[in-house]
Amino acid sequence: MSVLDLFRLDGEVAVVTGGGKGIGRGIALALAEAGADVAVAARSRADVESVANEIRAMGRRSAAYVVDVTNSAEVQQLAETAAAEFGKLTIWVNNAGGLPDATPRYLTRTPEDRWDAQMAVNLKAVWVGAVAAASQMKDSGGVIINTSSRASAGGHVKNGPYAAAKAAVNSLTSTLSLELAPNIRVNAVAPGPVRTQNFDESIRLADEDAAEEFRKRIALPLSRYGTPEDIGAATVFLASRAAGWITGQCLYVTGGS
Repeated sequence: MSVLDLFRLDGEVAVVTGGGKGIGRGIALALAEAGADVAVAARSRADVESVANEIRAMGRRSAAYVVDVTNSAEVQQLAETAAAEFGKLTIWVNNAGGLPDATPRYLTRTPEDRWDAQMAVNLKAVWVGAVAAASQMKDSGGVIINTSSRASAGGHVKNGPYAAAKAAVNSLTSTLSLELAPNIRVNAVAPGPVRTQNFDESIRLADEDAAEEFRKRIALPLSRYGTPEDIGAATVFLASRAAGWITGQCLYVTGGS
């Protein structure tokens, strides 16, 4: 077997939450290109159907599911349905997250309901997804990958609730890797600034001039924004046999920021 074969995902079955657009779409397409069949879950029927059709066009099997990732019953049903439809479940990517109303906030100025909303989609959803995935993988084994964020490291004025939730995702990832070993590996990918719709709305990037000014202000050593493909490639690596001796880790894909 060549080293490149270790990165292939032929015969694997993946679920990607928040897979309808942005980073989630990039992850779903990357997993499919590497050989996996992929179930795509998100809130928008049109988005998940579109991505599922792209995956089918690659010659891979796909299914689209409309799911509220903060609802444990719906997520458990997603895991059971995907495993039944595809015959197994070997990769689960907890990608759904972001700022629910595209509004960064200071910790001291965050209404309680907005705090709860951020914790629900960025932390509770990861826990719920991991529990559901583990219920299908506990005997056969598999891989769980959580989408964290560069914001998980250090303090972040005006984005405190999101940063706190993502820091908790890193802790959850470490603990799950111990609880679920040796059959299930658990890791995280922490993206830096990636130009998704939610990112642009949250940072208030009204046009390309504003985007360029923001890029200069954050001074990325690699001098560009990340792309969904960057995050997809990192996810393929962690899902593959090439990362077979890696668990409990958070891979920062940030352009050096």
